[in-house]
Amino acid sequence: MKFFNENLPYILAGISVGGQYALIAIGYTMVYGILRLINFAHGDIFMVAGLMMVYFSTAMPLYAAIPLVLALTVLLGFVIERVAYKPLRNAPRMSIMISAIGVSYLLQNMALYVTGGLAKQYPPIPWISDIINIGTATTKRVTVITPVLTIVLVVALVILIKYTKIGMAMRAVSRDFETARLMGIKINNVISTTFIIGSLLAGVGSLLYFTNYTGVVPTAGAMPGLKAFVAAVFGGIGSIPGAVVGAFIIGICESLIKGAGWTTFSDAFTFALLIVILVAKPTGLFGEKTTDKV
Repeated sequence: MKFFNENLPYILAGISVGGQYALIAIGYTMVYGILRLINFAHGDIFMVAGLMMVYFSTAMPLYAAIPLVLALTVLLGFVIERVAYKPLRNAPRMSIMISAIGVSYLLQNMALYVTGGLAKQYPPIPWISDIINIGTATTKRVTVITPVLTIVLVVALVILIKYTKIGMAMRAVSRDFETARLMGIKINNVISTTFIIGSLLAGVGSLLYFTNYTGVVPTAGAMPGLKAFVAAVFGGIGSIPGAVVGAFIIGICESLIKGAGWTTFSDAFTFALLIVILVAKPTGLFGEKTTDKV
């Protein structure tokens, strides 16, 4: 109990950051589940959503800026898939991966050009940026909202995948891409829907994540994106519950490490965890072992 009281602020912060990682990690894990592609540009889509919020909030009210940012983030994900990945559908997997890296650097360089490399101040969002007290901890309301919203969105996503026609098509494509195509499933529509959902969640994650920080820089998506990717691998890439559980574990552990005064090692912990998982259990916590058909 003493440990809990002393570390309550760090546990709350860890749950909040974990929820934000989870929203990004779902995008990684869904795209990998369908295409077997690690979408390296996903963290940069998250960053672009943050920058759009900075600029739009100066030109219009927040109640108009927030839906516009989410809509344009979805559009960005859709366009990237259609322009950079769809033409390479039948190309070797390495070609698609290089295309993803290229899109990542393109987005970063465009952001660098627009911002001039300077940090842009993220606008405080009323109500969710307010300070509240929970027990002995003082924190922003977004810390409480993030895990609740994350769980609601994940439940909605699981229902969509299990009980809707497009969800059934997603599961079929993730099981056997070629057979799903032969059975008449519109592969391109399924893949586009996957990118749209992943980008929407990245947009929501961006709103929650940057509310805790004062500024957005062109490389702001790199580290959260990498940690979300590690969370997806930790949970078992391709598994949505696995990505969520992995993200919360990483977020809480990182925050507790910072609370112990070892902030320098908080990032190192995440990547050390990735190495341990790849060595000890390559399929992750909830990943399924697959076998190649001969």
